[in-house]
Amino acid sequence: MRRIIVSMNISLDGFMAGPDGGLDWHLQNWTNDMGRLLSEQLSRADTILLGRNTYSAMAGYWPAVGNTLSLSRDDLAFADMMNSYAKVVCSTTLKNLYWQNSLLISRDIRREIIKLKQQAGKDIIIYGSRKLVQSLIKLNLVDEYRLWLYPVSLGRGIALFNKRQNLTLLCAQTLSSGVILLSYGTR
Repeated sequence: MRRIIVSMNISLDGFMAGPDGGLDWHLQNWTNDMGRLLSEQLSRADTILLGRNTYSAMAGYWPAVGNTLSLSRDDLAFADMMNSYAKVVCSTTLKNLYWQNSLLISRDIRREIIKLKQQAGKDIIIYGSRKLVQSLIKLNLVDEYRLWLYPVSLGRGIALFNKRQNLTLLCAQTLSSGVILLSYGTR
């Protein structure tokens, strides 16, 4: 069975975004080794699961980036994966998807995600998509969290978790920027 993996930037005080949804705090610590690890992580997946807002932001960004020849080879490879992989979008309000290889789920998300997990393939990865992630947490459908723990405290913001969960540490890796990549299993 395929696994659903949440890959999320998180502050030391547990927020995935600032109070206004801002993500500027994680850009100051971004390094090439983080980009390499993110690409390795994505290469173990073949499907990207997205909520409406994250889909709209990524669909407006990645197709254009894939044609930018000034990017490094690693960045181009990441853009190619983002553009060529299957994208499954969970939304009750979106009607039209314009990013290649996108499929819309608008009803019975639990049933459709379980069917998706049962299909042959690699991991299913989620970036951002807070509301979707919190729905999947409530439905006990997340198999692993890959939390990029940043050495910053936001004081307030948007929390990732909306219920108590007992997790099992699978691995921890400290990066040169001070970010720690933590992998936790849910079972």
